Amino acid sequence: MDNHVETRRFSLESRRYIGCKTKLVDWIFALITEQTHDVHSFCDIFAGTGVIAHRALQMYERVVVNDFLYSNNIMYRAFFAPTEWSNERVQSIIEEFNSIKPNKVRENYFSKNFGGKYFYNDTAKIVGYIREKLTRMRPNLTEKEYAVLLASLIYSIDRHANTMGHFDAYHHKAPTAHQFMMRMIDVESYNGVEIHREDANHLARSVDVDLTYFDPPYNSRQYSRFYHVYENLVQWKKPQLYGIALKPKEENMSDYCRNAAFSAFTDLVSHIKSRYLVVSYNNTYHSKSTSSENKIKLEQLEEVLNKCGHTQVFNHEFKAFNSGKTEFDDHREYLFITEVDDEKRNRSFPAVLRR
Repeated sequence: MDNHVETRRFSLESRRYIGCKTKLVDWIFALITEQTHDVHSFCDIFAGTGVIAHRALQMYERVVVNDFLYSNNIMYRAFFAPTEWSNERVQSIIEEFNSIKPNKVRENYFSKNFGGKYFYNDTAKIVGYIREKLTRMRPNLTEKEYAVLLASLIYSIDRHANTMGHFDAYHHKAPTAHQFMMRMIDVESYNGVEIHREDANHLARSVDVDLTYFDPPYNSRQYSRFYHVYENLVQWKKPQLYGIALKPKEENMSDYCRNAAFSAFTDLVSHIKSRYLVVSYNNTYHSKSTSSENKIKLEQLEEVLNKCGHTQVFNHEFKAFNSGKTEFDDHREYLFITEVDDEKRNRSFPAVLRR
């Protein structure tokens, strides 16, 4: 076994993802620890990359992790699930994949669509070959082994993608030639984790925890469209693709990226059983880019959380993702911490709670 390859594993935080809270996680949990008490269960209901849930798993006995993207769900199962798997077996399979020569691989669905655009063509051929092989191998793999291999494949191609970190478009310049090398993710297991792939508003009706963390999308960028290549790779239905960006037909579209966002958020916080509500928010609605304009205003968020109980607001200077069209004079990340008063909340949302 190549020990050099074995030791260079991908951490959970190393994937590119819009809105990722990696640089804010210490600040967020310092405030949570300071402002809350007797917390044993935690829900990250829009978990994204899972960096918030990952920290929570190191602190609390029970953690509910949810996101409705297929690609994010496979990451949670790979990094967090306590199910059976063999490190030696997975590493052996990865070494086998790394011995594949691109000139021995036929063009396939992945290379025909994404080769020479989002990825160097030789890499795209190997990725498509590996994905087909994983489908054939799946009956003989444990659920965790399959998730670890698929997550490792995505992490291994993420930095080579010919993009700005998402798949709404690719650079006009051809992808840089390189030799593909697959590396394993840094796998962990937590007995207290519960992993879901559900609409957050639906899941809220069955969640009962001490603290819920909310970081919904606030602008019109649909994450299922921004990460359609990884959604495609995980589901592997090989759909027909459309347009310059090579996207499939729309699916998994979020109301939080539409004008219904405030209504959806009101419904969410009025139904969830949680002693504390902790909400991340950034002020991108001052952006000059229409896709970055927030669908929920800061004042609306504060108003609805105040109806749920005593709310404190904290803020922190933070440089956000910038596609080149957005200008911020003073971009700040806000954190709302609400101690829920159930009686007050029920009086505030009687019509909503009847639904």
